[in-house]
Amino acid sequence: MKIFKKVLIANRGEIAVRVIRACKELGISTVAVYSDVDKEAVHVKMADEAVCIGPADPAQSYLNIPVILSAAEITDSEAIHPGYGFLSEDIQFAETCQNSGITFIGPKPENIRTGGDKAKARQLLKKHSIPVIPGSDGIVKNEREAVKIAKKVGYPVILKASSGGGGRGMRIVESQDEMQRSFSTAQRESLTAFGSSDLYIEKYLPSIRHIEVQIMADNKGNILHLGERDCSIQRRHQKLIEESPSPFLDDKMRRKIGEYAVKVAEAMDYENIGTVEFVVDQEDNMYFIEINTRVQVEHPVTEMVTGIDIIKEQIKLAAGNPLELKQSDVVLEGHSIECRINAEDPKSFIPSPGKISFFFQPGGAGIRVDTAAYSGWEVSPQYDSLIAKVIVHAPTRREAIDNMILALNEFMIEGIRTTIPFHKKVLRNGKFLEGEFDTHFCETINGHA
Repeated sequence: MKIFKKVLIANRGEIAVRVIRACKELGISTVAVYSDVDKEAVHVKMADEAVCIGPADPAQSYLNIPVILSAAEITDSEAIHPGYGFLSEDIQFAETCQNSGITFIGPKPENIRTGGDKAKARQLLKKHSIPVIPGSDGIVKNEREAVKIAKKVGYPVILKASSGGGGRGMRIVESQDEMQRSFSTAQRESLTAFGSSDLYIEKYLPSIRHIEVQIMADNKGNILHLGERDCSIQRRHQKLIEESPSPFLDDKMRRKIGEYAVKVAEAMDYENIGTVEFVVDQEDNMYFIEINTRVQVEHPVTEMVTGIDIIKEQIKLAAGNPLELKQSDVVLEGHSIECRINAEDPKSFIPSPGKISFFFQPGGAGIRVDTAAYSGWEVSPQYDSLIAKVIVHAPTRREAIDNMILALNEFMIEGIRTTIPFHKKVLRNGKFLEGEFDTHFCETINGHA
């Protein structure tokens, strides 16, 4: 097996710790990069080497491509793992790594380019008979064209930024009058957030499940999927709880959505790992919405039910190794749930940065905690509010829910507010217990849109 001697991790927090652990298990030396406020961070202490790349402002540190590449060069790193967020889906970064002779641990630049342009991805996949939500065939040029398409599709529709993600750059439009008011505003929002004013239109589906499928592909054309994750528990398009398998899909739907995900990867000539995202409506129609060309925050639930280490597979694929698994080797056993613990008020979701005065994480059979937090750690307002992920695995979904409640009861974080009370409220809700929920579920139980 080919493998790297040294990998630089261009990230921070729990994902940097997760990647360092995978590298150590593969016998790979690691280099951490850090901003000045992260000098005492866990990933810095875990890595074999560490390089300070600038001040707390992400634009001057974790998003600073020249500085990160310089850190890779001075430490003789052969590859860079971008984690998620920051530069993980930055086409310029992937291309610059490639041009510098440094392996980008992720898909090919052209895969990132296609995945990042959601309007073009829709066009490509429609040609390959993969269902997409009814809407525009590509970029909508102007307001007049938007009105014409919306009339054909039928209101309500949703305007989406073609380069968008994470729920930003979206606007639901209920009527022609509203379209005339919203189109230019949505263009400005998209330009501000993503540097592009390109929009496309989709039919707005009021009640949907958000289902995603983990894929892996080598550079020999071999592709497989690792089953699905249900990511419907979310607030303002930000996922909060994920589980695998989905309590909503039956065996026929599960097989079908897996086949669609592989077809998406084939159509894109995809390499490395990725996540194909779908929505499923009330009539069980499945529609492709996007492909995320990076490791997902919620990848551990798939690892728990398959026994496959996704990060290690990602590194091995980037080194040029063929897939060692066949689709028949992938078997989902039991049920896994992940709760994202954020430093936020559990009712208002307002960020709660500050020093953690006491930190005690749960343990026991079937319980996993991915975190970089500890007692005395300062949660910085400069970065994402995620401080830990609690993942449980049990023979059944109900046992997994019960075990998660026990784990959250045992989890002690003092000095800041966290979303743990909110997660316990969801897990005890009757509709959630029965698997009867959609992407609007959190609005109904917490009173927040």
